[in-house]
Amino acid sequence: MNQPIDEKAVRPERGRAGLLKTVLVSLMIVLVGFALIWLIFSTEPTATRKDTARETAMLVDVQSVNRGRFTPIVEVMGQVVPSRQITLGSRVSGEVIRQTDAFTPGRRVEEGTELLRIDPADFEATLQQRRSELQQAKADFELEQGQQVVARQEFELLGDDIAAVNDALILREPQLKQAKARVAGAEAAVKQAELDLARTRIRAPFPAQVLSREVSLGSQVSTGQSLGRLAGTGQYWVEATVPLSRLRWLTFTSDPETSGAPVTLHHDTVWPAGQTREGRLAQLVGELDDNARMARVLITVEDPLALDRAEGKPPMILGGFVRAEIQGRPLDNVVRIERDLVRRNNTVWVMEERQLAIRDVEIAFRDNDYAYIQAGLEHGDQVITNDLSSVVSGARLRLEGDGDE
Repeated sequence: MNQPIDEKAVRPERGRAGLLKTVLVSLMIVLVGFALIWLIFSTEPTATRKDTARETAMLVDVQSVNRGRFTPIVEVMGQVVPSRQITLGSRVSGEVIRQTDAFTPGRRVEEGTELLRIDPADFEATLQQRRSELQQAKADFELEQGQQVVARQEFELLGDDIAAVNDALILREPQLKQAKARVAGAEAAVKQAELDLARTRIRAPFPAQVLSREVSLGSQVSTGQSLGRLAGTGQYWVEATVPLSRLRWLTFTSDPETSGAPVTLHHDTVWPAGQTREGRLAQLVGELDDNARMARVLITVEDPLALDRAEGKPPMILGGFVRAEIQGRPLDNVVRIERDLVRRNNTVWVMEERQLAIRDVEIAFRDNDYAYIQAGLEHGDQVITNDLSSVVSGARLRLEGDGDE
């Protein structure tokens, strides 16, 4: 007689078998994965290094320098001002009856050009009266001379001795002196009247440009009243400001007949490209500029309005600001290089036997374009002109055309 199977005893056995199967499958999957990874890495192509790393010399540009005598440039800014300017005034009173077209702001006038005329009627009448008084005084003088002749004749006829003190009175010498003085006074009055009449015509005292006009036709003017402003056209000044530290590099002359240092003037925003004007350094003004606290110097420019058209110069404008390049005192036995070639801490890069050398230099002067080296560079040194990515003393260098080493 068969006994029944106990299902409760069989279930644990099946469960253990299933778990063992799952573990084995998972282990096999992991092993296969590791095998695939090993196969991939073992069959990957490897990079082989054919050449070893080598040091390449830096490509540079150089320029040879020379010692010599150079003239530095001191660049400053200045304002154009008239060297000769007047306020035209009236020396007589009256009504303006004529105004010429030349008396217009901006016009140029020659010396002696009539600008205004004041009504001369009163002055002509005064002159006529003074001339009549002069004729009367001369007639009185001639009559007194006749009286003196008569007195001398009567004195001689008397034949008596008269004290010397009464001699002059008898001969009417005081009366003759009075008549002579009246003639002189009348002549002076005529001259004054002629001057007043001439002053009714207002003329330009020198070649000038009219800057302003303050009266017009029909205006009533009085003695001393301002009529307008004139600026001489023969010469302008450029009043420039210079740092005090650079004054020692400028040369001034105390002789007005001697020309100062040459100056080149630029008005970049006004004049055509490349056009300049020439001037001369004239004088150091003994006063500092109120705003910048710098020294003031005067630069003279002849023919500022370029009236001589043959030379093709640009005209200068009063009140304009120009850039002035003043030639300084020459420097002897120095090396001149572009100022950008002076590196940090006043050093210069030099190529020595295809290697980089960093030189400390002593700078005598530095202007806007150049540096003037007093010590640290010698004649024939090759200065590196381009920038380098790595600056190490002794680094290898090469020039264009040398090829790689």
